[in-house]
Amino acid sequence: MSDQEYPNFPATLEFLVLSLKTQTELHLGLLHTGDPKDQPEPEFRIARHSIDLLSMLQEKTRGNCTTEEQRLIENSLTELRFRFVQAKEAQQKRAAAASAEPGKTEDAGAKKEGQATS
Repeated sequence: MSDQEYPNFPATLEFLVLSLKTQTELHLGLLHTGDPKDQPEPEFRIARHSIDLLSMLQEKTRGNCTTEEQRLIENSLTELRFRFVQAKEAQQKRAAAASAEPGKTEDAGAKKEGQATS
């Protein structure tokens, strides 16, 4: 395949912000498509890093963005920070529920081991 078959998106601040936002949502486990049992655990460390990158971008571009670009960055950061907290709380609730049912976590571990050897 050549580069001419698929056009590249324009290199804009909007595209960069939306790319970082999408990556963060992916690492928070918000964009999983497929069977819910196959959904990977959220990668909070990577998601936090992406949010920090977007925050740094906001600081470095302050005063050099259009109103629309600034709003996009601010709204993206607000939404991602909120979703980060929601995902973290949901994971803590799942962990608490799993520890309250000790047999359930052992069964899940046995199933994972059995799947790996199959």
